Amino acid sequence: MKINSNSSFNKILFFGFIILIATPFYWINSLISLVLGLLFALILGNPYQERTSEITKYLLQFSVIGIGFGTSLTAATEIGKESFYWVSVFVLLTLFVGYLLGKFFGIERTISDLITAGTSICGGSAIAAISPVIKANEKQISVSLGTIFVLSALGLLVFPIVGGLLDMSQDDFGLWAGLAIHDTSSVLGAASDYGERSLEVATTVKLARVLFIIPLVFLGSFLYKGKNTKFTFPYFILFFLVAMYINSSLPQYSETFTEIKFLAKKGLQITLFLIGASLSIENLKSVGVKPFFQGFLLWLLISIFSLIVVINI
Repeated sequence: MKINSNSSFNKILFFGFIILIATPFYWINSLISLVLGLLFALILGNPYQERTSEITKYLLQFSVIGIGFGTSLTAATEIGKESFYWVSVFVLLTLFVGYLLGKFFGIERTISDLITAGTSICGGSAIAAISPVIKANEKQISVSLGTIFVLSALGLLVFPIVGGLLDMSQDDFGLWAGLAIHDTSSVLGAASDYGERSLEVATTVKLARVLFIIPLVFLGSFLYKGKNTKFTFPYFILFFLVAMYINSSLPQYSETFTEIKFLAKKGLQITLFLIGASLSIENLKSVGVKPFFQGFLLWLLISIFSLIVVINI
């Protein structure tokens, strides 16, 4: 039985966990941070449930920008040139396969499209961007977010294990994670746990995927005949590029940039804790069997296919 989630004890403990994750203990990684958040939500309850989502959004963006200070602009450009083709292929492939699976299982169109959008682009962020365009209601959004959340957490756990078993290189794992894991936080978390170079590659690949939010919103508006198409451009990507440029232009401050990147990785771990702490039993209960199976099968197919491609290119 949960204690009162709004009690002073619970609030102090909540910040205590955040401080623990922020400390430079190397045994605390992205997966542990997420698990701690999940356990906190299920056992004690998040005392700041209503505020966590907004804080998580901005903390993730600041963390991505901070990681940019530890990434070479030249290296990122090369990664982008080599990977953008595959990003485009897998985004389009995921949208197509997701549409077919939704039809095959007879899933409500809006829910199917939200799950497909979240799988193909960037998880919860894509769902949030396209929801108003396709006029999704609260239940449809909850079902989709619940499905994507569980699979993103699973990716954070499974991908580093598979990468280790296959002895994947840092570059290959970063590309695979960037192509196949849903949420940006889980992509960067898995890549960060795998290695520094992997994090650089995964960040660049994932942000290339995020850019597809723009055409996706217009596609949703066209398919659902939306008249007032609204979307928020992911401006943090531009600041990420600026951070890389500064890092490449001022090598004399490399030690400072290394510290900024370390803080950004800690920010990412705190983000994952907050994401885990946002979980609610109600959200999990709202996820139906068919939508979850569609999301799982779509993610499994894309993960396997992208893995085959990555280890053979």
